Amino acid sequence: MSQLFRLIFRIRNFLLFAILELVSFWLLVKNNHYWDVSFFNTSNYYAAKTLESSNYVKNYMNLGNINDQLIAENAQLKKAVATMQSLKPREGEYYKVDSAFARRFEFKVAKVVNNTVGLSKNYLTIDKGTLDGIEPGMGVICPQGVVGTVMQCSEHFSRVYSILHSESKVSSEVKNTTLRVKNDKALGIAEWGGLNPKIINLNTIDRFKPIKQGDSVVTSEQNVIYPSGTMIGKIRKLSAKQDQAFFDIEVELATDFRNLSYVYIVNNKLKKEQDLLEQSTTEEKK
Repeated sequence: MSQLFRLIFRIRNFLLFAILELVSFWLLVKNNHYWDVSFFNTSNYYAAKTLESSNYVKNYMNLGNINDQLIAENAQLKKAVATMQSLKPREGEYYKVDSAFARRFEFKVAKVVNNTVGLSKNYLTIDKGTLDGIEPGMGVICPQGVVGTVMQCSEHFSRVYSILHSESKVSSEVKNTTLRVKNDKALGIAEWGGLNPKIINLNTIDRFKPIKQGDSVVTSEQNVIYPSGTMIGKIRKLSAKQDQAFFDIEVELATDFRNLSYVYIVNNKLKKEQDLLEQSTTEEKK
């Protein structure tokens, strides 16, 4: 304490000067209208700037919560869109979709905690597991498009093999105006070639189908894992030789696997029923 008093005593002249300066400035502002207005405007300007900066920092710190809310809302929107698409007549006006079939898809949000893209068999790890109702065989998508399929689950995590996997196959369909006008379909199988994580191959598309570069490739209705119409990518290159029955097609993926943060796990509530029926039919044939 004595050291503090000695310090104050040593700088007493400076402190007296600073106090007198402040008093002089205050008297100048209060007794001069121009200075009073200028000080008021200047102080308001810097107060507003300080408040703006403070609000910016608060909003930035709250971005995580806002992002989580938007992701959850998107999951609900995807469920609504999948239901609406399923309710559309597929075989003519006489066809009526069963409501249970139309509402078979449910979506849950998960965060990607690990991801590979440079291997021949690539995987993701997400932060949802059996305690969250996740099971092997469920599909995984993101806002841009298809991601992969759940392979294995623990209580809190799940392992997903992405479509950048040598054994992954996705039932796909090419969409364009010409096909829609002709009421025609161009169905194929999307498989990764194992080289470029931005490109996937589309096989078994009849080379006489009216498709072209830039057409959209989506999941087909012959799919129990993903909702039909989920984006896969756009045709980047296609070619066919005279003796070939099918196109050689390269598709530029819509999903950027190098920058995956959040995904949606897709639960088809009718998948087990369909699998059991198809399995029993297969066993009968044997």
